[in-house]
Amino acid sequence: MIQAKTRWVMPTEREDRLARELAEQLELPPLVAGLLVKRGISDLGSARTFLYGDAADLHDPYRMAGMREAVRLIREAGEGGAKLRIYGDYDADGVSSTSLMIRLFSALGYDYDYYIPDRKLEGYGLNRQAIDHAASAGVKLLVTVDTGISAVGEVAYARSLGMTVVVTDHHEPPEQLPEADATINPKLPDCAYPFDGLAGVGVAFKLASALLERPPLEWAELAALGTVADLMPLQDENRILVREGLRRMAQGAGVGFRALAEVSGIDLRHVTSTQIAFGMAPRINASGRLAHADVAVRLLTTGDADEALAAAYQLDGLNKERQQLVERMVDEAEAMWSERCREREAAGLPEPSVIVLAAEGWNVGVIGIVASKLLDRHYRPTIILGIDADSGMCKGSARSIEGYDLHAALTECNELLDHYGGHQAAAGMSMHRDRLPAFEAALCELADRWLTAENWIRRTVVDARCSLAEATLETIGKLALLEPFGQGNPSPKLLLPDVEISERRTMGKEGKHLKLGLRSGRATLEAVCFGQGALAEQLTDEALADVIGELAVNEWNGSRRPQLMLSDMRVKHVQLFDRRGAGEGSEHQLRDRFAGKRIATAIAGAASEGLAEVAAALAGTASAERLLAYDEAVESIDAQVLALVHAPPSAQRLEQLLQACPALEWVVALYDRKGPQAPAPFPERTQFVELYQRLRRMDERERESADLPDRLARLTGRAAATCRMMVDVFLELEFLYEEEGRIHVHAAPGKRELTSSSVYQEAQRQAEEDMILVAPTSQLAAWIAERCGGATTPE
Repeated sequence: MIQAKTRWVMPTEREDRLARELAEQLELPPLVAGLLVKRGISDLGSARTFLYGDAADLHDPYRMAGMREAVRLIREAGEGGAKLRIYGDYDADGVSSTSLMIRLFSALGYDYDYYIPDRKLEGYGLNRQAIDHAASAGVKLLVTVDTGISAVGEVAYARSLGMTVVVTDHHEPPEQLPEADATINPKLPDCAYPFDGLAGVGVAFKLASALLERPPLEWAELAALGTVADLMPLQDENRILVREGLRRMAQGAGVGFRALAEVSGIDLRHVTSTQIAFGMAPRINASGRLAHADVAVRLLTTGDADEALAAAYQLDGLNKERQQLVERMVDEAEAMWSERCREREAAGLPEPSVIVLAAEGWNVGVIGIVASKLLDRHYRPTIILGIDADSGMCKGSARSIEGYDLHAALTECNELLDHYGGHQAAAGMSMHRDRLPAFEAALCELADRWLTAENWIRRTVVDARCSLAEATLETIGKLALLEPFGQGNPSPKLLLPDVEISERRTMGKEGKHLKLGLRSGRATLEAVCFGQGALAEQLTDEALADVIGELAVNEWNGSRRPQLMLSDMRVKHVQLFDRRGAGEGSEHQLRDRFAGKRIATAIAGAASEGLAEVAAALAGTASAERLLAYDEAVESIDAQVLALVHAPPSAQRLEQLLQACPALEWVVALYDRKGPQAPAPFPERTQFVELYQRLRRMDERERESADLPDRLARLTGRAAATCRMMVDVFLELEFLYEEEGRIHVHAAPGKRELTSSSVYQEAQRQAEEDMILVAPTSQLAAWIAERCGGATTPE
């Protein structure tokens, strides 16, 4: 038995019904229709737009509040020859937004420049020093991209210096908004725009659409990069922009994207949103994290191939440096968290509900990545802060789990913060180190109040059930209708129920990864699970599993075949580890496999010192180990593993032990199938005849009742219990009789069939049942699973 690592959320009956209706209306494969419904798309119009939407389905930019005024101000300034400045942000969305505005203002012939603050020296957003610099440079109009919605004081200061300020942003608006000359943000309370999930670059794209009076699809590559990198939902307009951006990259990307793809090892002919997220975006982000975002802006705006390639290699080098830095900081953060938990345990307190860690020397450019990695490991809201040793000021980045709204939590703690902003799942903040204890306490108190027990368990949303026979290249082709995949439209998670594990092995360095062969009838499929190599030791031959994963195409040497990228699995029946006849010492090889598990070791006869050592070898670091004899009366056994060192005396006794272990997950069979305790086949008729003849030839003194079974066992090589049973059959049929402690042979016994004996019938039935103990692995495993209530049908 293997428990799922996450909480599985299955499609509901209502979703199944809506999927059937949608499949009929659009003539879609049922699987695709089910996936649409799972994404909240159940009407015909929405489904058509989701699957086939294009530029004609983009919304009118003037439906966004503030757009008309922003366009008027920018046109007046630009066409009047005034100096404009684009004020951007240093992450991939900010860089993409800045680059798009550069292309826009260049196309319009405006006098402009751009400014992105230094992450380490200036931090996020508008700042007075940068505003002073703009004023001294003669800037008349300041346009922010991907920032500005929280900059109340800074916008007021810029306007006091005579600058016109247009704010374009997509972050959550605070209660008090800056009094800019125009503000564009689809999340504004008075904004009736039909889609509020745009990235910063998406808002910039809409501004460009209004100024150009058409959607500038030639810049969709930039929109795709920023949207995917900022984890915006790939729905509505975002889906159209990203799909168009991917199409343009594949058909003829600009020099910047070609260079970025080269250093990322991406074939642009088949580029995907996943490759943007994990290949391109980290390299763009690396410039703002470790150097300055100017490098990334130059890459995305230059028309010179050599300059683009030089910038791309510089970004690639920074990204490798970033990876090493993150690894070191994660190790340090993990050590701090472990120490924090030990301190809490020593004080009799639970672990903090929110991870809040701060240290001097931590690079604030990568704290968000560190926060994400700790959240992945511990699944609790995480805030990582870098402390400036001189000023005591902290800059932090936060990542959250479902149910804990970071922006709402920071709003509750705003008196402790100098500045904050962000979304439900990610946020940033600045504060003084003296306020950290109160900050942590407040966040933990909110988590304890807001989150339920279910919130602390990772969820896996199952999009659809799929048989192994359906897991084909054709099915993968149908699923491609839903691309591009990403935030808000994840790659479909499919449940494949009741598949047999036909092969299991580890792969990669130190066996960290798992490779499985799955089988159901004649259908087979290869599955890969990264970072779960240890599961190979927990799976048995022919175990039946429910597996969840994403279907992908594995291409190798010109061959294409389906593959499952496995994310979670469960084996709901008790598993059998069959080591029968593996030889002496095999129990010691299982030590690592069951380390930390509660083990009960079953033996024949009373426990001995030697067998206690066997139990200890099996248990390793296990707790609550128990050594029990088969003839020992037991009611309940608190064990996850039942190790059968000797063969059980009967199948009935094994069944009793199984039912006495309510938490049982594994049975380990270590006995020898041909050993003295193992059941033997029921004697044939000729063997009964041979034994009867032997009894007739024996001297009366040799037929003492008490030791006759043992004497016959020595003479025939059969088990004493079998000899006892055969004698009892003869006694019942009156071939023999017992008198004064001795067995006697009737001089003239009646003619009776062996099969008429009730002793014979019961013994034959028992022997046939006991043969399961020496049956092939698959039969014994199925028998054990059935006795333990091992249903394998998905819930």
